[in-house]
Amino acid sequence: MESVFAVLSERHRLAIVSLLLEEEHSVGELERRLRLPQPTVSKHLRVLRDAGFVEVTPDAQRRVYRLRPEPLQSLDAWLAPFRRFWAPHLDALERHLDRQLDGELDAPRGAPLGPAPGSDTPPRRREPRATSSTPRKGSPR
Repeated sequence: MESVFAVLSERHRLAIVSLLLEEEHSVGELERRLRLPQPTVSKHLRVLRDAGFVEVTPDAQRRVYRLRPEPLQSLDAWLAPFRRFWAPHLDALERHLDRQLDGELDAPRGAPLGPAPGSDTPPRRREPRATSSTPRKGSPR
């Protein structure tokens, strides 16, 4: 059996897994979404099925594929010890960006933002505040 990394390192298989995260798909739907020929999609689905990433259910003349969570859970478990290296840095970056954004939003409307006086870079202008229906740039929604 191939490793999780070997299976997901191929870009078409990774794209198939990403589509199956959303919902189940037939081979034909995957062909259309990925713009790949049927034999190529079937080849990658066979590798994913053999590695335990997907399971197939016959539905009349179609074969519907869905993602199985177990291989991804084993990948998540493998990554767990490494999270301690990047989690504090990501948390610190988020705090820094929040402080920076809060400071910029407190500037008067139309006030220049950005480079220090004497810089060759032209100042940028503050963007309008995000409302509850408009997420901040980079915020997950």
